[in-house]
Amino acid sequence: MIARPNAALAQIHTQIMWSRLIAVVEEQAQTMLRTAFSTPVREAGDLSAGVFDRHGRMLAQAVTGTPGHVNSMANAVKHFLDVYPLATMKPDDHYITNDPWLTSGHLHDITVVTPSFYRGEPVGLFANTIHVVDIGGLGMGPDGRQVFEEGLAIPIMPLARAGRMNEDLLRLVRANVREPLQVEGDIYGAAACNDEGGRRLIEMMDEFEIANLDRLGDTIIESSREATLERIRALPKGTYRNSLTMDGCEKPLVLNAALTISDDGIHVDFDGTSPASSHGINVVYNYCLAYTAFGVKCLVAPEVPNNAGSLAPISVSAPEGCVLNVKRPWPVAARHTVGQMLPDVVFGCLHQVMPVPAEGASSLWNPQIFGGGSLVDEVEEGTDANALPEFSTVIFHCGGAGARPTKDGLSATSFPSGVRTIPVEATESVAPVVFYRREFRDGSGGAGRLRGGLGQVIELGGAGAAPVALLCNFERVHNPARGRDGGRAGASGTVALRSGRPIRPKGRQTVPPRDAIRLELPGGGGIGDPRTRDPQRVVDDVVDGFITAQEARRDYGVVIDADGRLDSAATERLRKQTGY
Repeated sequence: MIARPNAALAQIHTQIMWSRLIAVVEEQAQTMLRTAFSTPVREAGDLSAGVFDRHGRMLAQAVTGTPGHVNSMANAVKHFLDVYPLATMKPDDHYITNDPWLTSGHLHDITVVTPSFYRGEPVGLFANTIHVVDIGGLGMGPDGRQVFEEGLAIPIMPLARAGRMNEDLLRLVRANVREPLQVEGDIYGAAACNDEGGRRLIEMMDEFEIANLDRLGDTIIESSREATLERIRALPKGTYRNSLTMDGCEKPLVLNAALTISDDGIHVDFDGTSPASSHGINVVYNYCLAYTAFGVKCLVAPEVPNNAGSLAPISVSAPEGCVLNVKRPWPVAARHTVGQMLPDVVFGCLHQVMPVPAEGASSLWNPQIFGGGSLVDEVEEGTDANALPEFSTVIFHCGGAGARPTKDGLSATSFPSGVRTIPVEATESVAPVVFYRREFRDGSGGAGRLRGGLGQVIELGGAGAAPVALLCNFERVHNPARGRDGGRAGASGTVALRSGRPIRPKGRQTVPPRDAIRLELPGGGGIGDPRTRDPQRVVDDVVDGFITAQEARRDYGVVIDADGRLDSAATERLRKQTGY
């Protein structure tokens, strides 16, 4: 007779399988990175990947990816199953959609779902979401007034049946986008990465001799849910409020939140938030839930793996018709502009019960760039407009993150999106665009005992002195990231042409021939009174070029001598004179 393993050994065995499942979806994501055609996916990692059980519950997500994608995708797979029940799916089927209200909030994100079979039986599904470089229409900017203007909509439908790609769909896609090779290539990559996840899963099931994921999935979800609730129950019960004002598009927006902590979980209510915008910066409920839940998890249960169980105790409500919960056909192309501010709103609520970071730049500065005579407003006299190459590309750049409870803020870091900056060389290799400058923006981090992260300065224009058009989605130009506990705000962002001509921070803009756009990205807020910062750290900031000696004296009360060293006596005198 074979002895049954004891409970401790069984628990270890389950943990090994759980870790292996996370490794499976990470290999799934890495396959997407290796096969992607476009820079947003290949270089920036603007994607998510995950495995789901037969009921559409997310069991594991890849470490590579973005919360806006993965937390939206966590709810998306059930929509696929509503249209195509698992019993009707066959091996090598793939299904696709970019419906903003079912997935991650705008048409540029494509989700592909693939069933996985083991010994002829469906055992689960793999899904991924990717940001394609172009989806037609007006592009990824706030100019649209309805979603119908923003690009090609793909309802939930087959991408492939029994391994045969839906050529009618692919022909439709190619006919509607400006970069057909890149978009179609990314769609093939999405199917390939799910296939790789399925292969890795079968290897795992063979190795551990399990016939399905049912028991493992139930354990993962219940363990994660209980672990998250344990962290929540350790917090003081009550309702905590915060409000954040952001630039908006035609007028400022206010995001109001009331966060309630109870034994059953955390609920965030956005009652009192501004009504929907007439421009495409609106957020669908699924995306609102994604970034709100991410903000909570970052602080309350960061070490609990992200899955259906750990997300379950976090709930959100937002009035229908507010900017965080719009219905079709409201425009949503630039929904990240608002949605990526939600963790800052959540942090402001939780600041009343625990240490939290200061506000950061938060929203990505990621303009879509167009070229070609038919796509720009200004072409130099005597230039053959037809000779200008037509292209579409997207760049991802970020400002400074807020100071952390025990450390300075990270500079030029994309929090909360997690999307990596696309290297300058990668963009210049795929599009006729020239970067003239990219460097840290000195002095942009908010002063404090813990300093905010720095933004960056970017100058770019068309190669060969050609004009280019940009779809701008630049936030925190009028409302900088706020500091906490006496820390100062980070620097506001600025947008201008190098020639000095004015330019708006949102909407379609043209960079004229022989000109360039200059972007000064915002900095993160600081934490604590700047005069309590260790003087030597202030000196180090000056030496590293993060601040000037004048800023050290003005903001921190620290005097630096002509040799670049701390003048302790002068610093002490200055601080006494200023009442420190």
